[in-house]
Formats: sequence, C-alpha cells, structure tokens
Amino acid sequence: MAKDNHSLTTEFILTGFTDNRQLKTLLFVVFFAIYVVTMVGNLGLVVLIYTEHRLHTPMYIFLGNLALMDSCCSCAITPKMLENFFSEDRSISLHECMTQFYFLCLAETADCFLLAAMAYDRYVAICSPLQYHMKMLRKLCIQMIIGTYIASNLHSMIHAGFLLRLTFCRSNIIDHFFCDILPLYRLSCTDPFINELMIYIFSIPIQIFTIAVVLISYVCILFTIFKMKSKEGRGKAFSTCASHFLSVSIFYICLLMYLRPFEKGDKNILVAIFYTIVIPLLNPFIYSLRNKEVINVLKKVMRNYKIFKQTSSSTSNFSSLKCFHE
Repeated sequence: MAKDNHSLTTEFILTGFTDNRQLKTLLFVVFFAIYVVTMVGNLGLVVLIYTEHRLHTPMYIFLGNLALMDSCCSCAITPKMLENFFSEDRSISLHECMTQFYFLCLAETADCFLLAAMAYDRYVAICSPLQYHMKMLRKLCIQMIIGTYIASNLHSMIHAGFLLRLTFCRSNIIDHFFCDILPLYRLSCTDPFINELMIYIFSIPIQIFTIAVVLISYVCILFTIFKMKSKEGRGKAFSTCASHFLSVSIFYICLLMYLRPFEKGDKNILVAIFYTIVIPLLNPFIYSLRNKEVINVLKKVMRNYKIFKQTSSSTSNFSSLKCFHE
C-alpha cells in the first residue's frame, strides 16, 4: 500500500550540524584539519610499517591494518560531511548512502577483529614470551588478517544487502551528518524487523566475541604482570600494552554507547563524531607517541632523509662549481 500511495524516495537530505553560516565555516576548518591530520597520520604509519623491516612483526602488521581501516572510515564519512557544510541541497542518493554505510561498517567491523587480534598478540608476548615466535607465526598473522577482511566484508555486505529490501516513502530527511543504519530504519516504510534481526544475529555476536577476547587477554596479562617480582619487568610489560589498552578502551566505550537504542538528539551525533572522526585521528598518535620502537624508526627515517637531502645539495653544488670552472 505504501508503494501505491506514495512516491518512493531515492535521495536523502543530511541535516548535518547547524545552519549558522559562521559556525559552519568554523566547523569546516576544524574537521578539514582533523581529516588531513588523520589521513597523514594513518597512511604515514602504514607506509612506515610497510617499508621498515624492523616493524614486520605481528603487532605492527595488525597496527598497520588498523591504521588502514581508520583511513577507510575517515574517507567514508568526512569528505561528504565537508561538502555539505557549503552545499545548498545537502543531498545524497540512495546508492551513495548504501556505499557510505558499507565502507563504514567494513572499517568498524575490521577494527573490532584487529583490536582482538592485537590483544591476543600482547597476551602471548607477555604470558608466554619464550613461545611467542612459535605461536605468533607470520603465516598465522596473515591468516588472521585475511580472515578479518573476509568476515568484515561479509558482515558489511549482509547489512547493506538487507538495506536494499527497505522502501523509503516518508520523509527523506536524515537527522545526522552521514547515512547511519538506525536513522534509515526510522525512515523506512517497510518493517525493518528482519534488518534488526540481522544485527542481533551477526553484529552482537561479533561484539561479544571480540570484547571477550580482549577482556580475557588483558585479565591474563594483568595476572602475569602482578606475579612478576621485578619492578622493571612490570613497568616494561605495562608499557608494552598500555597504548593498545588505551585505544581499545576508547573504541569500545564509544561502541557500547552507540549500541544503545537510537534516540534523536545531539548526544548520538556527539558519539558518532567520536567513533567516526576522533578515534581514527587518535589511534596513530596513541600508538606512535607511546611506542619507542615506532619513534626510533621515525627518527631513523628523518635522519636518513636529512642526510639524503644534504648529500643531494652537496652533489648539486659540486656539479655547479664543476660546470663553472669548465
């Protein structure tokens, strides 16, 4: 009946944050700066880990993929949001909406699995240090990453696919700054019961599984650390997993807040800003600033770059003098 009595919506309007022109300009500058720093930080970390052989260990391979997924999350959300600050219609097509949600779901799901894999890696490194190289083989590490991407893609495809069964014939205004799944359910003329069922069947178990892996790993890590007699050993063990624990805590706090029943209002937008924009910004700095290995490698790269620059300058000056004398 809805299809017969109403024209179906194929385009949505994203309300964004505000209609105040001056505030829009300020927010655009702030979010554009965040976007640039996020992309440079995450992609720079990916390049650093890929090019430096000292960082070709399971922990840094997982970290590189986490940075890649954070870049994907930022790319899925921020460019359209920045465009809408000065766009008159702020429209997004149904297919663009589905694509945006697909890549966001892919990035967030992959983050869950990667954070769980990193927690397990820290568990093996601290609780079974002598067996670390036997348990965390390069082959196992690659298999875990491949499994992460396969599971994340399937999870995203399921939810994006079931979104296609919905029809939208009511208001086309999404009270958000991106195409989130729950606001779309509110606008649907089709009963989204099956879609919500898919969340309970697939999304909730993924969250429970990954949170359980993280919690069990860190409980075992804490027991092992407290059993250590050496203060130096305890301090080293804490520093080894401190950055990861901080990142995991921020991510899951935001995720659990997001999983509350959806309510219209600024609180949900603030939570969404945090898990889609702020966390991808923080992760590379949390890991880099608290990780001596990454800092040492970065210093080495900078030193090599300066030496290369000085050598190139000296060679250029020598060539110029030689040409002058000739």
